[in-house]
Amino acid sequence: MPFEMSASVNVLGQTLQSCSRDPMTGFFRNGSCDTCEEDRGIHTVCAVMTAEFLAYSKYVGNDLSTPRPEFSFPGLQAGDRWCLCATRFLQAHEEGVAPRVNLSATHERTLDVVPLEVLQSYAVEDR
Repeated sequence: MPFEMSASVNVLGQTLQSCSRDPMTGFFRNGSCDTCEEDRGIHTVCAVMTAEFLAYSKYVGNDLSTPRPEFSFPGLQAGDRWCLCATRFLQAHEEGVAPRVNLSATHERTLDVVPLEVLQSYAVEDR
């Protein structure tokens, strides 16, 4: 049975915008930070990668910068946008290394984990 996608609504209560198609991101690999009940990682924060965050993520056990062709994963670089797990974002915030966030492309389910005020403090304009 296919997963049932939650409503595509962002943290601002508007239609969820695309996060990135190059590299292709999202739990559903549709370019958006859409989610569903089966998305245990809550991959809902549209984050703009920084070298500092990528190094931190690798240090805590999630290497996002190394290409993994067997999973069609190109590896991320600073400036790439990626649907990040809400809990990882909150952890990075608490450690002082959180990346910037595109609020229009960040799913409302993020608010179950990260307060809106925290997300707003990292907001970046849509491109």
